[in-house]
Amino acid sequence: MSAREGFFLLDSLASISAQDWDAVARDESGLLCPALSHAFLETLERTRCVGAGTGWRPRHATLWRADKLVAALPLYEKTHSYGEYVFDWAWAEAYERNGIAYYPKWLAAIPFTPLPGRRLLGRTPADRKALLEHVLALARTSGHSSFHLLLPTEEEAGWLKDAGLLMRQGVQFHWQNRDYADFDAFLASLNHEKRKKIRQERRRAFGLSLQLRWMDGAQARPADWAFFYRCYASTYALHRSTPYLTPAFFADLAQRLPQGVRLLVAERQGKPVASAFFLCDGETLYGRYWGAGEALPFLHFELCYYQAIEYCIRNGLRRFEGGAQGEHKMSRGLMPVVTSSAHWIADARFRDAVDRYLERESAGIYGYLDELSERTPFRQPEA
Repeated sequence: MSAREGFFLLDSLASISAQDWDAVARDESGLLCPALSHAFLETLERTRCVGAGTGWRPRHATLWRADKLVAALPLYEKTHSYGEYVFDWAWAEAYERNGIAYYPKWLAAIPFTPLPGRRLLGRTPADRKALLEHVLALARTSGHSSFHLLLPTEEEAGWLKDAGLLMRQGVQFHWQNRDYADFDAFLASLNHEKRKKIRQERRRAFGLSLQLRWMDGAQARPADWAFFYRCYASTYALHRSTPYLTPAFFADLAQRLPQGVRLLVAERQGKPVASAFFLCDGETLYGRYWGAGEALPFLHFELCYYQAIEYCIRNGLRRFEGGAQGEHKMSRGLMPVVTSSAHWIADARFRDAVDRYLERESAGIYGYLDELSERTPFRQPEA
């Protein structure tokens, strides 16, 4: 059998070894983001969160040399725009009004997970750029309406812009560890108003007499995951929505990636009342999902922000990413960070219209950032 050579699309990550995929997914320092790992992406497929009937058809782009994987891109054919966190519903509606099919489209992203970071995975920048050229050639000849790559690194954004893609900006809120000794040291860095507010919220939460358990995937029990899924599903139900992830996903991921997941369960009088799910690597804690069995004041802030910040300080993590949107996070020490996405539109008329739309949107984003910069929660040096 001849060695695999060149560009290939994979309909399933089960057709490639975890060792091969993870080798190209690691960054220059050797760090592997949990959501880019073979375990995470293949578990999505195996537990039917993506695949047949979901509107997410895996078509992962890979580049091989002498039977060795040298670059890869998580890639999907989409028949809707759910679960992306970079919203293009208005574009799809414009296509529909003009009698043109917007779906299927190409999407390079981590499903249901708005984590910024590397998307073009590879051993060298040259390999990653070569893969991008193949993917763009695929998009141009496929007959699909568009290609979208969400939340790349700044370096990748530069490559995408140079390749002629339209660039879009967004805002997330991240917390940075400034070598705080403890949570009180973090509080001391905030201005008086924000410090007082957080202390009041935490007093209310502590008054609930909660017992908190942090667990990784190896420590969490099946009952913990069953309770968490009820919480997760209830959060979607409150928003009149349907969960993207299946009950099997979380427990399976915990078994396959035990050091990459964290589960926080809050109990009262021995009964679990709320829980939050995180991803974690050696540098960052990623806030993902939460839910509660009963409405308790300030519990969301305690589990999803303050406990997460304390966990980062205690374990020497550099950053906490609180997920998409939510400027209320800023008053709790999470600061705005500009994100980007890249878009190729096949139809020239719509490409021009989207380009003009993005120009106006970008102006609004930077105006929004200027406004946020005036509302920093941190103490300002005295003049």
